[in-house]
Amino acid sequence: MTDQSLWAAVDAHLTDALLPADPVLDAALRRSHDAGLPAIAVSPPQGRMLNLIARIRGARRILEIGTLGGYSTIWLGRALPHDGRLTTLEFDPAHAEVARANIADAGLADRVEVRVGAALDTLPTLPADEPFDLVFIDADKNNNPHYFTWALKLTRPGSVIVVDNVVRAGKIADPADDSPFVVGIRAMHELIKAEPRVEATAVQTVGEKGYDGFTLILVTG
Repeated sequence: MTDQSLWAAVDAHLTDALLPADPVLDAALRRSHDAGLPAIAVSPPQGRMLNLIARIRGARRILEIGTLGGYSTIWLGRALPHDGRLTTLEFDPAHAEVARANIADAGLADRVEVRVGAALDTLPTLPADEPFDLVFIDADKNNNPHYFTWALKLTRPGSVIVVDNVVRAGKIADPADDSPFVVGIRAMHELIKAEPRVEATAVQTVGEKGYDGFTLILVTG
């Protein structure tokens, strides 16, 4: 058994052991697949982790940068109270159309707004006087430094920022790798390290999505 197949098998075991069957989420993945979207949504255990982080934080306002087909959006939206709000930003109109259908089928259309366009264009339109309790960043990694900077502007002390895909199969530790995504992740981490208003860590992960990881940030000031 290869490492990848072992990681996928463990993910399947953990999903079966800890997560109840969820026809709505399964249907969201099928619709995304049938629409030709890339299979890069978070895994079910990762989705549950996001849901738990939002609930532990008591998040009432959530921002997601990178919607894709709305799979992670549903996990996050389910953590909201009935009067909570989630704003999710998606560059591709076709992806946004699929996401809106999935979000509606999940019964979350009343609390989730999908905004279409480049995130660096839509982020400045969000009101700074209504800070987000949780921000999930899962978009083009070359722009991660900008996304982190905007997340910090749009949050407050006590808010949580989660950034996905920050290990890239270990490429971030290879000094010879100067690909835009890897450079963007490194630059973001440099900003975080130098920023006195946050505390952060990063965790490596393996699973059905391969070898990667996430950065967890607490806004403290």
